[in-house]
Amino acid sequence: MKDLARYSREGTKNGAQSQPSQVLPQVQLVTISPEEAGQRIDNFLIRVCKGVPKSHIYRVLRSGEVRVNKGRIDQTYRLKEGDVVRIPPLRLADKPAQTAPGAEFAILLEDEHMLVIDKPSGVAVHGGSGVSYGVIEQLRASRPQAKFLELVHRLDRETSGILLLAKKRSALTNLHEQMREGAFDKRYLALVQGDWQNHRQHVKLPLFKYTTPDGERRVRVQADGQPSHTVFQLLRKYGPYTLLEADLKTGRTHQIRVHLSSSGFPILGDDKYGDFSLNRALQKADGGRRALKRMFLHAHQITFTHPHTGKEVRLNAPLPAECANFLTSLEQQAAAARDDDMAKLKG
Repeated sequence: MKDLARYSREGTKNGAQSQPSQVLPQVQLVTISPEEAGQRIDNFLIRVCKGVPKSHIYRVLRSGEVRVNKGRIDQTYRLKEGDVVRIPPLRLADKPAQTAPGAEFAILLEDEHMLVIDKPSGVAVHGGSGVSYGVIEQLRASRPQAKFLELVHRLDRETSGILLLAKKRSALTNLHEQMREGAFDKRYLALVQGDWQNHRQHVKLPLFKYTTPDGERRVRVQADGQPSHTVFQLLRKYGPYTLLEADLKTGRTHQIRVHLSSSGFPILGDDKYGDFSLNRALQKADGGRRALKRMFLHAHQITFTHPHTGKEVRLNAPLPAECANFLTSLEQQAAAARDDDMAKLKG
């Protein structure tokens, strides 16, 4: 497929040099390959029309300038193999979008169908909402030969752990179907504030998404929200904190964070739904291992059926060093407290 971004670097075919705000020349007719089939037309255009503002892409979609098989479509149209897409001349942004630097991440599994990585905390899975680029853009930049690479699911920027990407459209479709049917088993580790009592507890609270006045995405428990279900298992208590495993039965935005916060057990380090004063104290706690400077939520295990072989796949991502070190510091504090108590009894 002809890369439209090439015109922004090389100029028009007759040798003219590109300038800021230049119009990408000529109408382009692009035939959709099997690997491109299934994606929405707006996402397809955003990907291939590099340097063109998203607002302009949606404007030409609304105006009908983009055609598929000579007919008008809207932004929700899903492309089919063999579709011929008419892409009109498009104007580049005055300031080119920041190019994502190539990056690789710890790989848990890779074959010709899929890629599974261990995402660090603090890294977005994709660009948007004030973030120029994320995991998917960085991986595409580091793998320019990849014909297809798409996110299967998402993780919050602050959450670390297992992230699946598909390297074939057929794998993406299969994995999405498994997710819709509830065949995915995703487990998270969360350290919360409070003395959790039940060994195993179901939380079913409907979640409603909204946007704050400053444009940030938020979620709250609300009667008319989406049905949401998380199963929590008590793993260990650390004084005033409890380590839980969360088993997602539904996959709503911020589900674990809001279910825990609304139940009175905020996740340590959660800057949206947590205990902000406690978070500040933990960030300054003696430095080193006693400090916690991130949200303690980690996607540590996933089980699913391989989209090609049909065999069960179970993967684990170890607890990141900053989280493991913090738990060690809590164990040391508890041991020191026990020693003090024993010394007082002997004295």
